[in-house]
Amino acid sequence: MRIAVNTRFLLSHKMEGFGWFTYETISRIVTNHPEHEFVFFFDRPFDEKFVFGDHVTPVVLQPPARHPLLFKIWFNYSVTRALKKYHCDAFISPDGYLSLRTKTPQLAVIHDLNFEHNPEDLPRPMLNYLKHHFPLFAKQAKRICTVSAYSKRDLIKTYGIDEAKIDVTHNGVSPTFRPLQQNELAGARKKFSDGQPYIFFVGAIHKRKNLQRLIKAFETLKNIYGIPHNLVIAGESMWNSQQLELPENLQNAIFFTGHLDTDSLRFAMGGATCLAFVSYFEGFGIPILEAMGSGVPVLAGNKTSLPEVGGSAALYCDPFSTDDIATQLYNLVSNEALRSSLRKKGLERAKLFSWDHTADALWSSFEKMMATKDQ
Repeated sequence: MRIAVNTRFLLSHKMEGFGWFTYETISRIVTNHPEHEFVFFFDRPFDEKFVFGDHVTPVVLQPPARHPLLFKIWFNYSVTRALKKYHCDAFISPDGYLSLRTKTPQLAVIHDLNFEHNPEDLPRPMLNYLKHHFPLFAKQAKRICTVSAYSKRDLIKTYGIDEAKIDVTHNGVSPTFRPLQQNELAGARKKFSDGQPYIFFVGAIHKRKNLQRLIKAFETLKNIYGIPHNLVIAGESMWNSQQLELPENLQNAIFFTGHLDTDSLRFAMGGATCLAFVSYFEGFGIPILEAMGSGVPVLAGNKTSLPEVGGSAALYCDPFSTDDIATQLYNLVSNEALRSSLRKKGLERAKLFSWDHTADALWSSFEKMMATKDQ
């Protein structure tokens, strides 16, 4: 069988959510299935490290698909032609975008539907594209994977998709994320926080990540409780319009690292007093597991999929209440017994999620699709 894969998010200079999902699952699938041929569709020059085997044919399709107008061209025309040219039997899209002009069976990984519930979070051109196309993608897909039971329920309710068509493939956590040695902790504080203890956030600077409320809660912690901690934010702005407002009196207590590679992220995560991941909408929330694997206690928002991911191993807050975020953060940074308990629970919780399991689940869903492709 010849299987095409949308690999446009495999970017050597900046791997983020879709890219890591693609890398961790597709690399394993290619390695585990040498009996099949794979055709990788990139939208720009690619790094050879992303060609995971001799049975992979990498193809660059134009134009680079990073704008709604270009999405339409790339998926409906470039991908459609390539599926026919390379005689592909199926198409896997780890970011959920599909061709609407092919009869080739397609498996879409639809991570979440934030844009349906929080339309104000996105620029208008992107919002219009997603709201128009994703219902079509969900119906066009021969099979759908999603990353949490929450997102599966959301797809069923919002788009009326048959639940039998949707498989849950939870994200995994890399074994790279493990506790730092005692002598590494001071180094992490020095590198990321001028030697001070710090609260950590990692993720795209996007409205749903709720960073503005987190910053406001942090201001309360500094002004009322007088905590010595800084706030370290790792990530880049997803949209230029989504800039943060910083209180003048906290300019020297909030540190932005920009995008971090895996080794630097592991170091930054492991050195934190806690992770503050107070999003109000997530399809999954991988940083929660990365923190748990690092032995770092977690404060998470209590909405959407996050309680499903964190279970009883995280502390939760109402992400829409700045006061509750501040209160629960103070409970966490001031209570060593609580942090110790969550640290132990988190290390065990992280063991339940692995990319091997995710890749196996994705492949199982693919096999279901191919078994019923003529129905």
